[in-house]
Order: sequence, then C-alpha cells, then structure tokens
Amino acid sequence: MSNHSNGNSVPSVQALNGFLKMNTLTPPIQNAVKNEVNRIFTLQKKHQQKVADSTARDRIKKLDRLHDVLLHYRTEIQQALYNDFRKHPSEVDIAEIYKITTDIKHTRAHLAKWMRPRKVATPLAQLGTRSYIHYEPKGVVLIISPWNFPFSLTFGPMIAAIAAGNCIILKPSEYTPHASSLMKKIITELFEESEVALIEGDVEVSTELLTLPFNHIYFTGAPEVGKVVMRAAAEHLASVTLELGGKSPTIVDETANLKSSAQRIAFAKWINNGQVCIAPDYVFVHKSVADEFLTSLKETVKLYYSEDPSVSNSYNRIVNNKHFKRVESYFNDALSKGAVVEYGGETDAAQDYFGPTIMSNISEESDLWEKEIFGPILPFIVYTDLQEVIDKINSKEKPLALYIYSNNNKNVDRIINHTRAGATCVNHSGIHFFNNNLPFGGSNNSGIGKGNGFFGFEEFSNSRAVLKQWSPISGLDMMAPPYTEKKQKLIDIIIRWF
Repeated sequence: MSNHSNGNSVPSVQALNGFLKMNTLTPPIQNAVKNEVNRIFTLQKKHQQKVADSTARDRIKKLDRLHDVLLHYRTEIQQALYNDFRKHPSEVDIAEIYKITTDIKHTRAHLAKWMRPRKVATPLAQLGTRSYIHYEPKGVVLIISPWNFPFSLTFGPMIAAIAAGNCIILKPSEYTPHASSLMKKIITELFEESEVALIEGDVEVSTELLTLPFNHIYFTGAPEVGKVVMRAAAEHLASVTLELGGKSPTIVDETANLKSSAQRIAFAKWINNGQVCIAPDYVFVHKSVADEFLTSLKETVKLYYSEDPSVSNSYNRIVNNKHFKRVESYFNDALSKGAVVEYGGETDAAQDYFGPTIMSNISEESDLWEKEIFGPILPFIVYTDLQEVIDKINSKEKPLALYIYSNNNKNVDRIINHTRAGATCVNHSGIHFFNNNLPFGGSNNSGIGKGNGFFGFEEFSNSRAVLKQWSPISGLDMMAPPYTEKKQKLIDIIIRWF
C-alpha cells in the first residue's frame, strides 16, 4: 500500500541521479548529513554480529515491546495522521495500527519455526549427505518508506527485518512530518541506534543513504525512483526489495453482485483519498449491468461520505498541495480530451480537498489512462467483450493488483490465467494485504521481491545452503581421477538412472 505518484515521498529521479553524480548538495549541508548518516551506519556495522546472534526469544521480546508501545501511543498516532492529512481515527486503526499488530502477532507465533534450519531432500547420487537451508540475517539494511501509510509501511518491513536479525536504518517521508516525528520518538524509546535508527530529513538524507554499502535496501515508492534505488544498490551489489505500483485494474462482469461490488470497490478506492498503491485504478463494467452498477456506486459514495464529502470526517485530504495539483492536472487533462464527469469533481485547493470522482469516456491519450492516478478519481469503462478487457490489461505494465468481481468461475479462471499481476482478489479489493500467509509485492514494473509474514522474513535473510557429509564413503570420491573405463561405466549409470 505504497506511494507511487510522480511527486514522491522519496527523492525525485533527477535529485537522486544528480547526487549520484556528486553535484546535488552544497558542501556544508552535504558534510553535516554525510557525517551523521555515516556515524550511524558505522555503528550498526560494528554491532551487526551481536544482533545476528540473537535468539528467536530475543527478537520476540523486541516485537512485544513494539506492540505495547504502539498501543500506548495509539491516540498520538491517530492525532499525528489527522494533523498530516485529516485521517479519521478509525481509518488509522484499520490501515495502520491493526496491520502492525497483526504483523507482530503472526511473526511472534511463527518466528521460532522460521529460524530453524529447513531440511531438504538428498539426491540418490549424494547418499551419505544431509542438506538444509540456514536462514541468516543480511546485515545492515535500509528501509525507505512512503507517506501514504507511514506507520504500517515503515514498521511492517522493520518487523520482518528485526525477525531476520538485522540492524536497520529507517528513512520515512518528510511529507508527513507529524508521523515521522512520532515514529522517531517511538524508535528512540525502544532501540539503541546501533540496532535500529530512524533518520528524518528530505532528499539530502535519502541520497546520502543511497551511497552507502547496505546489505539490503527495501524501498516503497514509484517505479521511476525504484530504478534509481536499484542502480544505487548495484554499486555495492546490494539486494533490493522494491514495492512499487502501477495501474491496478478492476473488472465487474455481468454475473457480479452489484451492490457488494460497489461497496467494496468504493471502500478500496476512496480510503485515504485514493492515495493507495493497491486501490482500484480503473474499472471495466459489462454493458448489461453498467447503469445499475454506476447507480449503486454513486449511492455507496453518499452512504460512506454523505452528500457533501468535504464536511465528512471520514474523508481525508490529499497529502499536500503539490499532490493536489498533480491530481487536478489529471482531471483537467481528461476533461480537455472529452471525458465526462459521472459523479463528483468538486475541489478546494485551500484544503487540498478533492472529492470522490467518477469519470467516463476517458481518452487513451489522457494522463488518467497513462499514469497511476494515486488519488480519488475512478475511470469507468463499459465493455462487451471480456477478451478486449484482457488484451487492454496486458497492453500495460504488470499491475500490483488486479480485482475481479464475478460469480462465473470460468470468467475468473480465464482472467487469472491470461493476465499477470502481483496479486488478485476475487469479489473483494485490497484485503490480500492483510493476510500474512500471502506474499505481498509486484512483478517487474510493479515491484521486485515480496513482503508479509514469512515472505518478509525471507526477504531480509540470506538462504544459506548447508551440506554435511556424514558417511565416510562418497559417490563423488569413487569418480575422482584418474578416469578409468570402470569409473566411466559408473558415471554412465549415474547419468542414466540418477
């Protein structure tokens, strides 16, 4: 559930590239940032083996403390996010607090098992050996998190990194200063900076961090910036997890339950004012049910946010004026190319308010069709042929999520088997993110690597192969030089039968 808009919570592509060419920052500022970042990084490098040696019980104790402190600061977290962009406390509980507490509980319940060596089978040709996978921490890791869900998208990866036994530097977004400041307070209260440290700041801090030889970088943000992060990581051959985004399509076919479909799509689209990476980006609706579905969708918006969402305390704001102008430019561009406003369209720049909006007749050359919206505008497209929908989805980059509303299993299977996506929900939207037994992440343009539960633990671990020769006799020993006709016959048998 990440930030993927053009104006990012992390440095711009130009700023990052500029820094990597050593001409972004003025020397005094650069030196101050550089000294602080390097001090913490060096401290963690020296401390990493001690953290790596910690037991499952040690790591669970850290997570238990995080859980308790999080609940202790629950009211402050709600207030911080209201101050940053008027999130309702209930929405904070659902998307931030609940996600973190369930991550902790799931990890606590399974960590001892995850850390145990995982036995693997022995090929017949290697009789006399035992093999297993040993999960070891990667070392010192960097987590760069976005502004749209600052707590869950910072602490979620951190939980996995702690579980795997790493030292961690966190860099949250400067776009949500109240959230970042409170996270800094929590981290400082819980951890020594030699183990976990949170560094506030803007492009200067992020760009300086990206010059350091981290063992792993976990980045959540836009694909364009993800490429720069990956390029920086390549300088040190660091592994990366890139939680990116894209345009997540939604399909409502002629067999769908229209009322529940409208309610679930509306909730997933307009929670957090559409600033969600797995929000439905655009919706295809079968012609035979299009009018009825559109009516139901409009009624749902009124039910959720009243006749005037601008006065609803359940509808929050665009994070800042820069992002408001970006969404507004998409809207105006679509209108100039013939789009029709089916619902909403009301704005108030002074409050960074953009109401829930549904638009149809979207030109394929408009920004709404070409760019990830990351805002409260929902393009509405009527279709008659499911294959055309599949072809249209496949003509774009692989999305982070794809949603199908249907009671026709053949249609569901056809869509899943003939499209590609990071995840798919059938008859719901977005809730896969809350299932810790499922991997969360994209594919290619929508991401590299996975998070959530064991998949997050594995992402922050090195899967180390271990083979033990327990028998004094080894099949390979019998095939060692000098090569004879007898040995060749043995080799022939192994190639043929083993």
